[in-house]
Amino acid sequence: MFPSSRHPVLASAVLAIALAALSAVAGTTVADLFEGDPYQSHPWPDMRREFLGRDARTVFDERVQVKGPAFAEDPMNVPITVSVRDLPGIERIVVLVDRNPIRKVLEYQPVSALPSVSFRFKLEQASPVRAAVRTADGVWHIGGTWVDSAGGGCTVPGSTRKDGSWSQTLGLVSGRVFEATPVPGTEEVATGSRLRLKIMHPMDTGLVGGIPAFYVNRLSVRDSGDRELLRLQTYEPVSENPVFSFDFPSKPAGTLRIVGTDNNGNRIDARLE
Repeated sequence: MFPSSRHPVLASAVLAIALAALSAVAGTTVADLFEGDPYQSHPWPDMRREFLGRDARTVFDERVQVKGPAFAEDPMNVPITVSVRDLPGIERIVVLVDRNPIRKVLEYQPVSALPSVSFRFKLEQASPVRAAVRTADGVWHIGGTWVDSAGGGCTVPGSTRKDGSWSQTLGLVSGRVFEATPVPGTEEVATGSRLRLKIMHPMDTGLVGGIPAFYVNRLSVRDSGDRELLRLQTYEPVSENPVFSFDFPSKPAGTLRIVGTDNNGNRIDARLE
């Protein structure tokens, strides 16, 4: 008989012994079973094939940094920052959550922005949160963090859905570009700038009774010459009234245009002076 969930340490030890025994019989190691995954997550091998490609080349890479809280006090608004350093040729960044009912959170193409993005998402239960970064050579570089949670973030309605106010604010956009600021504790001034962007939308997951999935699915930021600076695909787990932060190597010139859609065909089109 396996130990109950009341004794997680003992249960983990028994599971590890069982996996080791099975792998010894099969002539493989535990690392092989999880494809080298540092979190030894059972969903990971299938996730890799589904979201990155069956024959995708992957490597776990410390240059891909994913930062979040050790414990998510509000599972409907879990803050995450993904940043990548010293990794050339980045084409796209995909954020995945192993134990969410909807695992894909967003896909980000920096274009001429820096390979970093901050946002909030809904977490259903404690899980690894991963960023998969594809480079021009076709390799996916994987980083992640573990976020603990009481859970339930994907299966309850948001506050604007409860009070009905979402229909009056749907699609409204606000934002600001922040200038470079001094690096804390030094006299050095950081280069570049940051765009902080908020879009009013209920971002319904479709997992609450009587409320179908309704979410922003595409966003693009363009400069005053209508050149695309970044492209973002978002999915149901992104938090209600999402807020995103993007970094640029230099301040974008002139007025920024924010365009996008939701999965019902509603259009987003706003300008930030």
